Amino acid sequence: MKSINNIKKIIVLGAGESGVGSALLAVSKGYDVFVSDFGKIQGKYKTELTFNNIAFEEKQHSLDRILGADLVIKSPGIPDSVPIIQSIKENSIPIVSEIEFAVKYTNATIIGITGSNGKTTTTMLTGHVLSSEKDKVTMAGNIGDSFAKSVLDSNTDTYVLELSSFQLDGVFDFNPHIAVLTNLSPDHLDRYNYDYDQYVAAKFRLVMNQTSSDYFIYDADDHKIQEFLSKNPVKSNCVPFSLKQELNEGVYIKNNEIIMSFFNEEEPLMSADELALKGKHNAKNAMAAATVAKLIGIRKQGIRESLSNFKGVEHRLEKVLTIAHVQYINDSKATNVNATYYALEAVKKPIIWIVGGVDKGNDYSELYELVNQNVKAIICLGVDNSKLVQAFSGCTSILKETESMDEAVKLAYDISEKGDSVLLSPCCASFDLFENYEDRGRKFKEAVRKL
Repeated sequence: MKSINNIKKIIVLGAGESGVGSALLAVSKGYDVFVSDFGKIQGKYKTELTFNNIAFEEKQHSLDRILGADLVIKSPGIPDSVPIIQSIKENSIPIVSEIEFAVKYTNATIIGITGSNGKTTTTMLTGHVLSSEKDKVTMAGNIGDSFAKSVLDSNTDTYVLELSSFQLDGVFDFNPHIAVLTNLSPDHLDRYNYDYDQYVAAKFRLVMNQTSSDYFIYDADDHKIQEFLSKNPVKSNCVPFSLKQELNEGVYIKNNEIIMSFFNEEEPLMSADELALKGKHNAKNAMAAATVAKLIGIRKQGIRESLSNFKGVEHRLEKVLTIAHVQYINDSKATNVNATYYALEAVKKPIIWIVGGVDKGNDYSELYELVNQNVKAIICLGVDNSKLVQAFSGCTSILKETESMDEAVKLAYDISEKGDSVLLSPCCASFDLFENYEDRGRKFKEAVRKL
């Protein structure tokens, strides 16, 4: 990337949370900033840009103006394949992510957390544990405010950043002191030419600039992570966690007790039964958060208390209501096969499963055994349910289709019996019928409350 000192004109592509945060930070540092969005800009972001006297355009990209930039900050939702990005690259204008730009303006300790699943929960758990003993901890990135806006607004010592593969695609010098990779499973393959290895490589950009004074925390039970590390060793100190094996250095479970093994010392932390969040996947999220906390210097008592009183994440296995002895559960954040696998494994059966949305190149075969064992009925909620119907029509005698959340919930209510669970775990992106997974989850909860 061109030296910050040689950059005068910055173009920000995309005027969502990431783009507007980048623009605000860039203006505060004295750059000439222009924001361009090919779609319609939401009212709240338009107001913020106007209030701060930042020039912008919507529903178009003015190519001549954009190609006059010294630097382009690209919002994560914009794929590299679109024509405007191709034109920028052809003109040799550097393109970075908001994360890459913002990190140059903070000296805080950075904890970067990514993974196919569990990164939001792990980020919130980590922030919760660190805040038990540290005053200046800020969670940002793919959660809450953008990193750039947080750098502009907050006086913090430690950032806990949730980072998607899209955000990591545009980093080059970014180097978190502690990096966490919760797990890997095929996701967003439509963005990566349906090549799983390209997606995996994007995730590992999190550690590419780490040094021997940094730490990399990862799931030792994840075969894809182990496979990548065997071929691409990292410079940082590797600190794994595991449910299946005892570790000389790291965190593991033995006799249902979470054991922390660090610096040639092995000590029990707490019983897995004491964790506020249930399920094997949440035990791993808690182990990752505990590892970060240990490395940051949080006392064992603070870690234990925080992991036992954590309240959970909205839209992730969120218990909504129990109606006529049937539990309704919102897992709208489960946008890929692996996340839904955890849900079908963790939720009390029999399950009435609401699934569907925008398929991202999913292979549903790994769900067959769980669906056959635990699911009594499937409700496909989406504009195009053909792939789901083809995949699961032989797994259950009840399979229905709808394009309405209200109807999906009403169908589930009519099918349900005492002791059942109604689970929204879509396994797909939300953009066919909803603004995002949060909108989908909120509409599910609204529909349940209207029953």
